[in-house]
Amino acid sequence: MDMPPRDKPRGAACAEVLRLHGGQARPQRDWLCEEVPVALEFNGISHAVMLATPADLEDFALGFALTEGIVEHAGEVFEISVEESASGISLHVDIASRRLQALKLRRRSLAGRTGCGLCGTDSLDQALRPVPPVGTGPLVEPGALERAVESLRPLQPLFEATGSVHAAALCSADGRVLLAREDVGRHNALDKLLGAAARGGLDAREGVVVISSRASIEMVQKAASQGCTVLAAVSAPTALAVRAADQAGMTLVGRIRGSDMVVYCGARRLAPTPGS
Repeated sequence: MDMPPRDKPRGAACAEVLRLHGGQARPQRDWLCEEVPVALEFNGISHAVMLATPADLEDFALGFALTEGIVEHAGEVFEISVEESASGISLHVDIASRRLQALKLRRRSLAGRTGCGLCGTDSLDQALRPVPPVGTGPLVEPGALERAVESLRPLQPLFEATGSVHAAALCSADGRVLLAREDVGRHNALDKLLGAAARGGLDAREGVVVISSRASIEMVQKAASQGCTVLAAVSAPTALAVRAADQAGMTLVGRIRGSDMVVYCGARRLAPTPGS
């Protein structure tokens, strides 16, 4: 039986499959993306259970705490510990006591499915929470967005191995990828990215966030919560996401295919390409 063509990537598992090609069938081993329940606890209180890829979990915990408004800045998270068990993974997050009190006032039960960041929200107000306005941000050439998307693909080892995960990247205004994260859930990938940026001292407000998925409402909400001014998606956004991005003053670009792309709002931040 053939072996997988590469070393085991983080967050993958080996499986025996039957590959059909040219009318011929042969057994083969292949990589599959892991998907496990990940429970988030804040100061010992259970808050959410998400299905996620078991990699970069400290980044995920911090990013989730930031983008969900549980903490206002990374300094309010004192410690993150990871506990594995037969049923899944628990992330124990120690946060400032004043933030815990605020969390209790708006505590919700969140059962996160892979494809949705709002599953389990128990009120319409929580699902459509106000999107904070973002700052001025940098000017970005369309060519920089093209370069960013092209540069992201080689930085997705789990996608290369499994073909089943999303990616989110923080890029400079000229299109250089500064940081990238992957996850089976698109919103989890974004949380991991923003958590990693906060842990590494990178300011998401000064760059461009590029995602390999569609831009849905929770992606806009999470990006705006950290002051991101430009969100670029390989696929198209939803109408609700466009309205939210416009309300926040964000630049939202989608359907990026080489130099072709669609600007849905915030075109003022797209600088003309030199020579055009």
